[in-house]
Amino acid sequence: MGAIKAVNDEQFQAEVLEADKPVLVDFWAEWCGPCKKVAPVLEELATEIDSIEIRKLDTDANPEITRKYGVMSVPTMILFKDGEPAQQLIGAQPKAAIRKFLGQ
Repeated sequence: MGAIKAVNDEQFQAEVLEADKPVLVDFWAEWCGPCKKVAPVLEELATEIDSIEIRKLDTDANPEITRKYGVMSVPTMILFKDGEPAQQLIGAQPKAAIRKFLGQ
């Protein structure tokens, strides 16, 4: 539980796919206004929910993983379970909607 850790293409396998609990990956970009709105919400959720890890991946700096998972717009949040993408949420969402998406 705690701060959101940034991951890159090289760390993705170990940090997300091999994680021992579900991982929500926030695909974002520096220039994206809605991404900046959702960031503090995810920070709050990271301190409130200990059953899910939250990671962020800068799509501009990490095109390989962005392409692999078909991310076409940001923000996109993908919940990975057991190394596989389980569900996806596109666009900035309020905290309650993200909580519901996470089953919390």
